[in-house]
Amino acid sequence: MTTEELICLPKVELHCHLDGSLSREFVQKRLGRTVSEEELSVTRECGSLSEYLEKFDLPCACLRDEEGLEGAGYDVLKTMAGENVCYAEIRFAPLLSVTEEMNTRRVIEALLRGLEKGKKDFGIAYNVITCAMRHHSEEQNYQMIRTAREYLGAGVCAVDLAGAEAQYPMAEFMELFRKTKLLGMPFTIHAGECGNAENIVRAIQAGAGRIGHGIAMRGYPGIQKMIRDAGVGVEMCPISNLQTKAVKSEAEYPLREFLDSGICVTINTDNRTVSNTSMVQELQFVQKTYGIRDEEILKFMKNAIETAFADAGTKEWMYKKMCNEVKAI
Repeated sequence: MTTEELICLPKVELHCHLDGSLSREFVQKRLGRTVSEEELSVTRECGSLSEYLEKFDLPCACLRDEEGLEGAGYDVLKTMAGENVCYAEIRFAPLLSVTEEMNTRRVIEALLRGLEKGKKDFGIAYNVITCAMRHHSEEQNYQMIRTAREYLGAGVCAVDLAGAEAQYPMAEFMELFRKTKLLGMPFTIHAGECGNAENIVRAIQAGAGRIGHGIAMRGYPGIQKMIRDAGVGVEMCPISNLQTKAVKSEAEYPLREFLDSGICVTINTDNRTVSNTSMVQELQFVQKTYGIRDEEILKFMKNAIETAFADAGTKEWMYKKMCNEVKAI
């Protein structure tokens, strides 16, 4: 597809972190000072995950009150509107915004207000994925998940597990997600981003509907078959994965391997601002680097609709929008 065709293509994004995707204009307004691009974004020459994570300090400071959260929800959908995203699942960690004045419930509701305003202004359907953090206690995470469960179907669609995967392996969270499953709460899990394929296996065993990144199952056909047989989607974020050194080089990135093995792969930005990327740029990159064909780009979008934590009506709307606009392209 040409750049113009990629821009016109309706897009579905399932792996986008709120804090890593705030526009520079929004951060500047919230902080009341000029912020350079270098303070918020890495380059393709990013040397490590730790260098990448340094870029989250300023945007996280913008999410410490209701006004900031509400504005952030609106801001991220405004950015997505410029690249014809029609549905997005925005993920964030509510406990990182909790203060003495603002509990988990108020945090979630503030973000939902901003997203709802963005939906009305930009026509983008959305859902929120609330992230449990690996460095938080099981009690803290479970209480957050129980609160988020109250909003299931009312703006929240699922939970996630994020944070330092190498330091806190999936084995430590099996009980948390056993209880989460009993609540009837869908979930995706960051697994295999940092090189341990066992985390992917355990995430599947726990009942994850999707896996974030999943890079570590490169070269493991047995795990790939397990993913495929379970119908679990894999949220790939190519530019981010290369910047954080989830793989050493473009040649080692397993997108083609996963596609050819029949895995339900989607393409996502991860952190738009930190990675200085967009859905259009991600699709252009995989076209150029991995020979992704037009029909495979459409397959990415159909996979995203299929594995989205959206209700049947929203999925039907997405399918129709995709079919009608692809014909126009």
